[in-house]
Amino acid sequence: MGRLVDLRAKPYNLSEEQVQWVEDTIAGMTDEEKVGQLFTNLFHFGQDGFSGNQLSNEEILDTYHIGGARYHGGSKEQVQSLLNGLQTHAKIPLLVAANCDAGGNGASKDGTYIASAAHAEATGDPQVAYNVGLVSAREATALGVNVNFDPAVDILQNWRNTIVNTRAYGTNADSVIKYTSAYLDGLTAERDVIQCIKHFPGDGTEERDQHLVLGVNELNCEEWDASFGRVYKHHIERGVEMIMAGHIALPEYQKRLRPDLEDKDIMPATLAEELIQDLLKEQLKFNGMVITDASHMLGMSAAMRREDYVPGSIAAGCDMFLFFNDMDEDFNFMLNGYRKGVITEERMQDALRRILGLKAKLNLHKKKAEGTLLRSPEDLDIIGCPEHLAMRADAADKGITLVKDTWNQLPIRPETHKRIRLYYLEGETGGIMQSSNSLDTIVAELEGRGFEVTVNDGSSRVKGSTLKYREEVDAALIFADVIGYAAENNYRIRWRAPMSNEVPWYVCEVPTVFVSLNFTTHLHDVTMVKTFINAYHNNPEIIKQVVDKIMGESEFKGTPNENVWTEKWEAKR
Repeated sequence: MGRLVDLRAKPYNLSEEQVQWVEDTIAGMTDEEKVGQLFTNLFHFGQDGFSGNQLSNEEILDTYHIGGARYHGGSKEQVQSLLNGLQTHAKIPLLVAANCDAGGNGASKDGTYIASAAHAEATGDPQVAYNVGLVSAREATALGVNVNFDPAVDILQNWRNTIVNTRAYGTNADSVIKYTSAYLDGLTAERDVIQCIKHFPGDGTEERDQHLVLGVNELNCEEWDASFGRVYKHHIERGVEMIMAGHIALPEYQKRLRPDLEDKDIMPATLAEELIQDLLKEQLKFNGMVITDASHMLGMSAAMRREDYVPGSIAAGCDMFLFFNDMDEDFNFMLNGYRKGVITEERMQDALRRILGLKAKLNLHKKKAEGTLLRSPEDLDIIGCPEHLAMRADAADKGITLVKDTWNQLPIRPETHKRIRLYYLEGETGGIMQSSNSLDTIVAELEGRGFEVTVNDGSSRVKGSTLKYREEVDAALIFADVIGYAAENNYRIRWRAPMSNEVPWYVCEVPTVFVSLNFTTHLHDVTMVKTFINAYHNNPEIIKQVVDKIMGESEFKGTPNENVWTEKWEAKR
């Protein structure tokens, strides 16, 4: 069944006392409690999330004995209250995770954004990535979080991929290793946080989204070893404790490891024993814990019946299962799989040791007994503190990137270009990761600098007289706040109407500046634009500094990677 965990070795390094707690705890568990430890539940604020359950949090703990928790949304006060309540009621303390890929804003709505992966790479300064990890740990642990489901160690080889466009630290293994190592150094510098890297065996080679379809990493074995494999080997040797398996297949490697496999047999890593047991745990010698990516994603849910893949994921070598669908149904799928031998006793014991081993490493059981596990309202003071805001400002200054200004249109200042026509492009609305609508912030910042701003109505096709446009407009600014999540395989600029008057027909009429507040590859859709800026986020600090740099009051310091040109010669004109 593959390599069994050694709790006395890296990354656990447990003492005899900690190992004994793990063994004693497992020995005292019922079948139901063992099965419950395999699940991480997703808690939503004000909604049922994916599971549709109507149980109280206490009933969830009492009935399903969950081993881990993650949550979505919530202010810092709401999150801390939730997590304190869960840990108070849980018989065995929980692993509590957040997705802090850019700072504390991944832990609560009011947390501090520092820099996304793409933003950090653009700075050229590993200290920025370190600060992302540091702030993530400080702000998340103030809430009660003890696991971070980041960073992504994916490699953005395909420019069309918007799933990890801003979450990948580069286009090659060297860049990803450099910045993710700095991030993890910051994450663990001051706080006890379990590190989790993702999405094994690696996203970024294709453009499709494993939320919507089976992800496929098409690299051959030698190519994978030299890229993604080198990244994972590096972090395993450094002692990463947890790896998230993606719903991503690696067909060339799977067929090498299991020559009898045919195309019809190829499964995502979350269900592929040859990838989790043979490649990750045996060949790469990973001794930590493997967790599945979210189980509602189609890369997993369309692979086989849920009744089969819930226990099948653990049988394949994953140690923890991320998110219920129907709580009672999934719990019984897993329980029945265990009792029928789909999950062998050896595999169950190994998974439980890996899960409880992380809890022992954090000494959660001791903290619960001592009364030091819960967080206090005073702990929340660090969230959004002046030191973190200064780090955010530093990252903004170093990262905002002038991709091109081929017609030397900058600076744009109120003394020379007072009348601004502002075009604001939104992405997905009503989604999980919808844009926070930064239009008002942009308008206020520009008007505060002395510009006269007219916001364009993009619902109209009428462009009108070009001569009149030049008489009324001194410069055009386009801000693209295109954000989306799991509703499309990739996200591109979407104009509000066919041949809308917001399309950049005006680039030869007045100076035109395009600013992306998220994805880095929008030049593909606006190659005609001569001045293009990647700003990476829509928080007020970045908007302020973008305007500073457009006005020439601060220099551009960020450096783009080659993906920004989207392999289009005309994008460089």
